Amino acid sequence: MGKRPIPDWIRKIVGDAARDPETLRRNAERVSAGFRSKLKRVAKRIPFTQDLLAAYYCALDPKTPSRVRATLLAALAYFVLPLDAIPDFLLGFGFTDDATVLLAAISLVASHIDDDHREAARRALDDDIDIIDLSAGDITGNDEPNGPSKA
Repeated sequence: MGKRPIPDWIRKIVGDAARDPETLRRNAERVSAGFRSKLKRVAKRIPFTQDLLAAYYCALDPKTPSRVRATLLAALAYFVLPLDAIPDFLLGFGFTDDATVLLAAISLVASHIDDDHREAARRALDDDIDIIDLSAGDITGNDEPNGPSKA
């Protein structure tokens, strides 16, 4: 089975984050603030919950390369936003754009989502989505609100 090309609009969402530290910081804040509650609300309605959680754990893993983390955080931030290309409240259609972005990002970085990330996701699902809360600083490795100091 050959690889499908990634649409330009998805490349823009995940590509911009990998090049811009400010976008990475904003995405990390969005994921930190909203991922857990959004996942709890929709986990039973989406078929890719375990892959989504594994991607989340990969994005949190300090061993994950920063470009991969940025790609995943961009896709996860898109998932968290309630108003995107197709608003989530539209029953039956609301998650199609989220799923497309997430699955494209996951396929781009699949080799970095390892067995530990998948096991953490499986355990979290077994524990009824009792996932950890982290600050944006924990996710980016930068606790300073406006990025690293230039000193």
